[in-house]
Amino acid sequence: MSEFGPEVVPMLAYENGPAAMDWLARAFGFVEIVRMVGPDGRLSHGEMATGKAGLIMLATPTPDYQSPKHHRETCEPAARWSKVPYIIDGVLLYVDDVDAHFERARTAGATILSGVDSGEHGKRYRAEDLEGHRWMFMERQ
Repeated sequence: MSEFGPEVVPMLAYENGPAAMDWLARAFGFVEIVRMVGPDGRLSHGEMATGKAGLIMLATPTPDYQSPKHHRETCEPAARWSKVPYIIDGVLLYVDDVDAHFERARTAGATILSGVDSGEHGKRYRAEDLEGHRWMFMERQ
C-alpha cells in the first residue's frame, strides 16, 4: 500500500448499488466509506473498506447494466463458463479468519462456490455475492 492508499482498487458495477453496499457490509463485513445516490436512486459512486488496507469502488453505471447473475440467465455461454467454482473476473481478498468469514457470508446468503479448504498458499473459500460477482477469501499461512 502506498502512502496515499491501496495501489489497486477493484471497481465493480451493480444493478442495485445501494442494496449491494448493504449486502456487502452484512455478508462480507465491508465498511461503507462513501455512498453517492442520485435523485433516481441509482448509486453513482460508492466506496467500501475491505479490511486493513483494502478498498473497492462500486456504482450502477446505467439502467441497462446487467449483473453477472442476470447475464448468465440470458446468455448460454456465460451460464456454461460459470458452472465451475473458480473465480472468473473476480476479486481475491485476504482475511484474518477465513472460517469466521465463511460462516458470516454463508449465514447472510452468499452463494458458496467452494467450502473452506487448505492449499499451498493458505485456507480459502469462494463465494458469489447477491448479483453474481465472484470472490475468493483467503487466510495467509
